[in-house]
Amino acid sequence: MPKVGMEPVRKKQLIEATLEVMAEVGYHGTTISLISKRAGLSSGIISHYFGDKQGLIEATMRHLLDALKITQRIDDPLERIDFIIENNFSQTQGASSATNTWFNFWALSLHNEGLHRLQCINHKRLERNLAFSYRKLLQPEQVKNAAASTSALIDGYWLRYSMGSVGNGDFSEAVARCKQYVRDLVAQYGR
Repeated sequence: MPKVGMEPVRKKQLIEATLEVMAEVGYHGTTISLISKRAGLSSGIISHYFGDKQGLIEATMRHLLDALKITQRIDDPLERIDFIIENNFSQTQGASSATNTWFNFWALSLHNEGLHRLQCINHKRLERNLAFSYRKLLQPEQVKNAAASTSALIDGYWLRYSMGSVGNGDFSEAVARCKQYVRDLVAQYGR
């Protein structure tokens, strides 16, 4: 009989182990056995909590997506957009284990319905959160384009900086560029 209250602890252990294993060996090298060994748990616990490897991968992606949620109230729309930008370039999202998992996630989402659904949710959430703030800053006809462009800029810079083609994993320049883009939009199309 499992110990009461251990489920959240065990799930967290397995998700963290999944991030580490995927960072080391990629999705195709990731096995239930490697994950359970890394977590120091039996392989049967993965089936018990997640059903299978795919269920655990999806839970791992939800874990990364949850880290992007806005959990505090920010009334100033420009400060809110800054927070969104900073959050997308946070240490959590830029850690090598998270970075490698994101790369795998994006590739797999092209062919996996469950992961594709999570990617669509993430994309829509980012644009919706940006649009919410842009509505208070820009002329109405500029909001949708501004949200889509800012979202693409965040994703593009995150990808370039994560791959080390620029910035060597230091996101500070990417954050500054995204924030400057927002300020340029507000200066050009602001109310």
